[in-house]
Amino acid sequence: MTAHQVAIVGGGLSGLYAAWLLERQGIDYALFEARTRFGGRIISLPSATDEALIGEERIAGRFDLGPTWFWPDMQPELSRLLGVLELPVSPQFDTGDMMIERSMHNKPERMRGFASSPPSMRISGGMAALTDALRLRLSLSKLVLGETVKQISLDCELVVLETAQNTYRAEHVLLALPPRLAAETITFQPALPEPFARSWQQTATWMAPHAKYLAVFERPFWRDAGLSGSARSGVGPMAEIHDASDENGDAALFGFIGVPADAREQLSTQDLKLYCRNQLVRLFGEAASVPKAEFLKDWATDPLTATRADQIGSSHPVGAPQPSPKSGPWQNRVTGIASEWSDEYPGYVAGAIDAAAKGVTARIAIPFQR
Repeated sequence: MTAHQVAIVGGGLSGLYAAWLLERQGIDYALFEARTRFGGRIISLPSATDEALIGEERIAGRFDLGPTWFWPDMQPELSRLLGVLELPVSPQFDTGDMMIERSMHNKPERMRGFASSPPSMRISGGMAALTDALRLRLSLSKLVLGETVKQISLDCELVVLETAQNTYRAEHVLLALPPRLAAETITFQPALPEPFARSWQQTATWMAPHAKYLAVFERPFWRDAGLSGSARSGVGPMAEIHDASDENGDAALFGFIGVPADAREQLSTQDLKLYCRNQLVRLFGEAASVPKAEFLKDWATDPLTATRADQIGSSHPVGAPQPSPKSGPWQNRVTGIASEWSDEYPGYVAGAIDAAAKGVTARIAIPFQR
């Protein structure tokens, strides 16, 4: 079997960006994604293939159930990439007052809103417009969907990747999945150095313990009342809510659910949606009681994102584990490039770009065997 120069494990943003960089350099690669879609933790619904219908209502626009924002002033590399790909962006809508819900015993309060600084920006068409744009620039023959890499081993000068369906060989592997997920779901033969593997296992996966709810409406009725759509709540189930309207489509509100993952396990999806709808009614009025569509994404139940260690909420990743062993048999053979491996933006969308770029640059600096 012919060996690839580079194998990329994971078809989220870091994997797709690494593939794009390699393809532009004329370097042979193959990308393996366990899901039946690309994007990883970036997901914007409905996708082009979704039939998101409520009765006869078709949903116009795309809405993020993974990451939503980026900050151009703080993340210039990501901003430049969006310019190269000619993807339009717009600021997060935050004009108007916000709602505060302090206690179930008191009515929500209306307060003066505030704009984030630096401003939070969104990609038109959802964050998946970025992963879609990269995927469309890649050779389809190099992309493999629906195959989970279970084992990575060394065979002389090559790395062997095994899925349930096939065996592949490469000179180098770029791991475009979170460190903890890589350490807990892939068997390495020989084993990675113990302190090194432990550092991967101890790195929290961003989004893994969290869940997001999104409700789509015909129009942004909250704006008519001078509200921004932003809210903070100590009651829940959503702890933080924002306007998620698509500028070319429908209106929407989304919220980060503050109920811990183990408590969410005790609720059905329909019950959790009902509680979220009721909360929107408390905050924004009866018009919120009949959304034309609802989406709920619980990342803690996604086995291709979260492990049992991720069920307990954690703070945003601070610092990054070492992406590649500095000695031993795996030196110059495997490199982590998911967002959590970024020194500058761990856990952020910009971190996926940063880690992938550094991983590819380091790989190109090492002569290939062939």
